[in-house]
Amino acid sequence: MSEETMMALVQQALDRDGIGDQVTAVGEFYPRGHTGGLFAGIMIGGDIGEAFGSVGKAVGLAVGSLAGMKAADTASGLPGKMLIGVSDKEIYGLQSKSRNKEPEDLVFNMPREGTEVKVHKRVNVRILELIDESTGSRVELEGNRVPLTHSKDVIAALVH
Repeated sequence: MSEETMMALVQQALDRDGIGDQVTAVGEFYPRGHTGGLFAGIMIGGDIGEAFGSVGKAVGLAVGSLAGMKAADTASGLPGKMLIGVSDKEIYGLQSKSRNKEPEDLVFNMPREGTEVKVHKRVNVRILELIDESTGSRVELEGNRVPLTHSKDVIAALVH
């Protein structure tokens, strides 16, 4: 999915919601802990399924991975998948089921001024922390390192 298409979809959602702003970067993100939940679920599900043979182990791996991600997402209080849009003045988080469909709901928006941005690099994800400097409240996200998600573009727009 091209970044231009993702930007057009986020722009359509902002226009739909009456937000007169223009995004300059968009990427796909998950709540922080999403990938860790996947790996924990795989380990637990595989161990439980192994008691039922190789088919049971395969089913356990699949079910465990989905359950682990869902548990981590639920614990975060954020939707499992979001498109994050950045404009010159704002950061928008929109719930989305797919990179190629218009996002459903605006989950958060934060002004760029007064928002501290921290990035932590991990093996297979980048952690993006958005911290409201006046209240200390934060939104913690993780972006996959796969180029198709364009999370790197969002981070670059926020850091530079």
